[in-house]
Amino acid sequence: MAVADAGLAEDLTRNMALAEQRLFASVEAEHGLLTESARHLISAGGKRLRPFLVLLGSQFGSRRDERILSAAVAMELTHIGTLYHDDIMDEAAIRRGVPSAHALWGGRTAVLTGDFLFARASRLVAELGEAAIQLHARTFSRLCAGQSAETAGPQSEDDRLHHHIGVLSDKTASLFSASGELGGALAGAPGEVTAGISRACEAWGIAYQLLDDVLDVTSQTDESGKPAGADLREGVPTLPMIFALRSALPADQRLVDLLTSGRLTDPDLHGEALRLLQEHPAIDMARAEVQKWANLARREIRALPGCPARDVFEALCEYVVNKTL
Repeated sequence: MAVADAGLAEDLTRNMALAEQRLFASVEAEHGLLTESARHLISAGGKRLRPFLVLLGSQFGSRRDERILSAAVAMELTHIGTLYHDDIMDEAAIRRGVPSAHALWGGRTAVLTGDFLFARASRLVAELGEAAIQLHARTFSRLCAGQSAETAGPQSEDDRLHHHIGVLSDKTASLFSASGELGGALAGAPGEVTAGISRACEAWGIAYQLLDDVLDVTSQTDESGKPAGADLREGVPTLPMIFALRSALPADQRLVDLLTSGRLTDPDLHGEALRLLQEHPAIDMARAEVQKWANLARREIRALPGCPARDVFEALCEYVVNKTL
């Protein structure tokens, strides 16, 4: 995404490059296998949204020190650590276009690698002060709560949407929220400003993940980082599926039957379900939900002090909305 302000663009570019260097350096281990497995998903790429939000949040304060870069690296290490564990729980063979760690080295090494990344993240956070330690601990607890809720599933049919938003909030948006808040706090932004950044990043994070739900159905390529209909194939509930399952119309019965049949590994059945879902009003309902959360984020952003970083936050909101169209 282009940043209009030249000074801010230069600052973000420089510090993102430094954070990337430190990210690789932070996972050097005594044993070569651990270093190799820890670098595996880092090398595979990723959008690095969490370091970006740390750096963007820091623009609302006046202090500039090395701790901000340490926070950026710690947030990304925490995120990547969750991916190693997620892939084991989901039995995923591919992550970011490369074989998952457990597919290459087995489950024991993958679990150990995830734990190692969490440990390195915690070591960095420990140098940032008591408030940062507490924030990281609360966020880690939310990450676990989100994964637990996803594993347990909704308690009733009526609870599907509420449950889905709750999982996204804890499992994904919480780390976005902590990243923006930590960047602002370390840069010396006032408490009310860091709280606003935190709320904005959380709402934006939910919108961003809901966008992924929409793209899973509507994308004609692998825009979402996965083949079109990947979640549908695996029977993973997404926002369009949740809305479609609310229908009691006879015309929608075939789609409901397909969506409730579990994994759609048969190419013909998967193709039929994908086509029916693409044509269903559930897509527009899902787009409206993305818009709602982007608007909530935008409301928090507009209450922040005026600066180029606020414009970038607003552009992030426009991005998620426009990508659904």
